[in-house]
Amino acid sequence: MAEFDRQSVNMKLKNRLKELRARDGLNQTELAKLAGISRQTISLLERDEYTPSIIIALKISQIFHEPVESVFRLEEEES
Repeated sequence: MAEFDRQSVNMKLKNRLKELRARDGLNQTELAKLAGISRQTISLLERDEYTPSIIIALKISQIFHEPVESVFRLEEEES
């Protein structure tokens, strides 16, 4: 198995929240209420400015009936 060098790879958490909200006809306020978080947190998540706890990520994934790895994914940051 290849060894992972943490110092040479910068990763960023990306998500499909905006796309999934549109698919399900939800606005940020509605999604926030369902997830038990603020609308501002949803906005930050959609702009990739906030990394959710695993509990929030799982709640949001369940709301959309999607696997967590389908809603949130790690991508390599460009240097």
